[in-house]
Amino acid sequence: MAIHSDTITVRTAGHCEILNITEEAQAVVAIAGMLDGILTLFVPGSTGGLSTVEYEPGLLKDLPDFFERIAPAKMRYSHDDTWHDGNGHSHVRATLIGPSLTVPFTGGRLTLGTWQQIIFIDFDNKSRNRQIIAQVMGE
Repeated sequence: MAIHSDTITVRTAGHCEILNITEEAQAVVAIAGMLDGILTLFVPGSTGGLSTVEYEPGLLKDLPDFFERIAPAKMRYSHDDTWHDGNGHSHVRATLIGPSLTVPFTGGRLTLGTWQQIIFIDFDNKSRNRQIIAQVMGE
């Protein structure tokens, strides 16, 4: 079994911005040159998350609205008392989604559903450059 590691770099605006990184993920698999295996994506840091979704305008509005309802940005968070950075809600939201995602591939193609795309969500309260670690294992 072979292993190929790479990174996907994105620039985000923060504030629950949702980016479709499906093409970048597929490109990593193509560069690895493997036909069958798994792609694992991981975001270092504690204010970003990875998932899959139907990447369409309604959900791009629904997801931030959902996170605002369950972890409001204006609520008091003890994290903010500790660090005074105002992003306690970002950490709580990222915990709900998680920092990693694994997708199998066959024939060199990710086995995503027709309406399923890979997304990165930046929950932080500022813009930033993000590195997403991509590791391909297979043959």
